[in-house]
Amino acid sequence: MKINIKKITAFMLAGALACSVLSGCSKDDSSSSKNNSSNNQNLNADGVIMNKENVKLAGRTTLIEDTLWFGLSGAGVEFEFTGKKLDMTIVGDGAAFGDANNQARFAIYVDGERVIDKMLDEEEMVVTPVDNAESKTVTVKVIKLSETAMSTMGIKPIKLQEGEKITPVAQKELKIEFIGDSITCGYGVDDEVKENHFATTTEDVTKTYAYKTAQALDADYSMFSISGYGIISGYSSNGKKVPEQALPQYYGKLGYSWNKFAEVSAPNEVDWDFSNYQPNIIVINLGTNDSTYCKGDEKKQEYVDAYKEFLKQVREANPNAEIFCTLGIMGANLYSSVEEVCYNYTEETGDSKVHPFKFDTQDGTLGYAADWHPTEATHEKSSQSLVEFIKETMGL
Repeated sequence: MKINIKKITAFMLAGALACSVLSGCSKDDSSSSKNNSSNNQNLNADGVIMNKENVKLAGRTTLIEDTLWFGLSGAGVEFEFTGKKLDMTIVGDGAAFGDANNQARFAIYVDGERVIDKMLDEEEMVVTPVDNAESKTVTVKVIKLSETAMSTMGIKPIKLQEGEKITPVAQKELKIEFIGDSITCGYGVDDEVKENHFATTTEDVTKTYAYKTAQALDADYSMFSISGYGIISGYSSNGKKVPEQALPQYYGKLGYSWNKFAEVSAPNEVDWDFSNYQPNIIVINLGTNDSTYCKGDEKKQEYVDAYKEFLKQVREANPNAEIFCTLGIMGANLYSSVEEVCYNYTEETGDSKVHPFKFDTQDGTLGYAADWHPTEATHEKSSQSLVEFIKETMGL
């Protein structure tokens, strides 16, 4: 679960800090009064502003002026485009000018095929996922493949020619949210050399157990995951607590990043409106990093107590979701504590819609990715077992 601290430090010194399943967006407090609406296209002088009226939003997003911003793994948009040629202007934050290993990685799919896979190394980047001789209707999906802490990205208004349009794709009946750490982010999944270290260039959330589980359940998804984070402590190389990397403190925000959306506000400074996205299923996968700190009964009890309070926080925000508390892909040292959390929480609250689930721990048979993280094959195996358990538990 360890991030390459040398690269992170270099990135910070470069000045990046000065710069920063259905899915929804946060409250837009800056652009709605300025926009003119025409056939639900939400036009301004620069084109169509992306929002929930004309695209399906994936994950936590926010509008600042006329740009749709997002940072978390898997966040993005999906829509139908009718026309010949589609140009999209993707904008970056301060990471675009820093260490290449911290820049945002994103992909664009057309009718299910990945046609663009790029690192956002410019302040603005124009990409053309659709360029046909004749007008046709296609499905376009933009996904942020890398995680939030290192970099964020945005999509500027889309210019449409006469007769062209964008419309949101249909929402799915089932909605799922994943809350996790580097495993959920897809840390190193494109680098199957275990001795190598962190780089956003090798992160791909679409190869994770989380994304695969959403696909297998035919669910819309949202992900809230940050590498190195835990319930009470982030990854510890010396056994000392790392409380600044406790994920619950940011769960009510748009995420966490060293960078800022449009140089205005960081994701951790923007409140998330939970009414925009109410999942049927929530999967929590936190504890792998805590285990590097939680040596001994007293620290384990601290983990149990804090996890129980986090469950209350999650339940308050998502009153109807079935919650699955998982652990084990990179080690199951705290799994008995996860079981204790679920039991204690249900005993105290009477809420029986909380379930522990243990993944098989990777043993090298399917290889290892960077810093001993799971390979795509391990993610696939983990997804299959989780899907089976969710279906059995919920009668799907």
